[in-house]
Amino acid sequence: MNHISEKVLVVLGTRPEAIKLAGVIRALGEDAAVIHTGQHYDENMWGRVLNDLAGVSVTDHIAIGGRTRGEQVGLATQELTRYLVQHPARAVVVQGDTNSTLAGALAANMLGIPVIHVEAGLRSHDRTMPEEINRILVDQVAELCCAPVEPNAEQLRTEGVSEDRIAVTGNTLSDALSTLQIDEAERTHLMARYGVESDGYVLSTIHRAGTVDDREKLTALLKGLAAVAERTTVLLPLHPHTRKNIASWGLEAELGKITVIEPLPPKEFVTLEAHAGLIISDSGGVQEEACLFRRPLLVVRDSTERPELLDGWCRLLGDEDPTTAMVQAWDVSAGWREQLANRDFPYRTDEVSAGIVDQINSRWPAAHHGHEHDA
Repeated sequence: MNHISEKVLVVLGTRPEAIKLAGVIRALGEDAAVIHTGQHYDENMWGRVLNDLAGVSVTDHIAIGGRTRGEQVGLATQELTRYLVQHPARAVVVQGDTNSTLAGALAANMLGIPVIHVEAGLRSHDRTMPEEINRILVDQVAELCCAPVEPNAEQLRTEGVSEDRIAVTGNTLSDALSTLQIDEAERTHLMARYGVESDGYVLSTIHRAGTVDDREKLTALLKGLAAVAERTTVLLPLHPHTRKNIASWGLEAELGKITVIEPLPPKEFVTLEAHAGLIISDSGGVQEEACLFRRPLLVVRDSTERPELLDGWCRLLGDEDPTTAMVQAWDVSAGWREQLANRDFPYRTDEVSAGIVDQINSRWPAAHHGHEHDA
């Protein structure tokens, strides 16, 4: 490219990406351009995220939702390449491990544009997970790998990533959660809507392909949640794909007394997280959110790419019977919350997004940054 573009393109496609990148977008200010791939295609899941978090609107969007993994990566890479040819960027920022993350990294790399990977170096060591393959590939093409904690950086070194491409930055989620808190009146109204009180309910999310595309596994998880729902309120915001599989397999009867609700806007979801007595989820992002809210979490997976949280912050379901594990987790949740109340967080939580933007601007400055520096 013959000139230095002012813009940094931020590519995202899901609610967790938007939440974790909102602080970066805010810190970039007018230098940010934002493309949403539409990977999460439900309006409630992402439509209000950026406006809630950063007062930012999406610059452009494409529509890859509801397609196969290969179609999503292929179409998004094609459309992002087309966009970047028309609107050159000095760098492209991606986050996490989604198909949108991979597509953004590939499109930028093919055009010789530096890739910044926020949340680099996480590994579950389960190569059957699509997310694991996405993470590995993105870290290999990224020019700057922003690792949340030192063990993530060490993982990158073992994979041959050079030291000059690694920065231990902390977790951007902490920047977002402070912005997402709602006021007391709104919280009271939200809790009343579902008839729950602080610490007195379970919040659950189940959406990963490895969970919901396995009929036997999904059935067992629903049975477990239904068993807990005999003891207390269980709120289950249903991801569109999970809802579709429940319907197509005729599993509605397994829901029992579970309170099934629509996907929630970010502010409402994190408020329910912050006050849940227990969280049960297969989400990676929810693991960090539960930690920062000091909420007990049962991760309904066999592995986690965040082993730093296994030190008391969360528990893995593994091969345990879901019903037994979920009921037991609820029974011990009060004591578990007490244990978490005064623990030190495993993540750096101060000015993380601003630090990442400082790294971007020092390595790949825009023309106006250079002029300011010269002055």
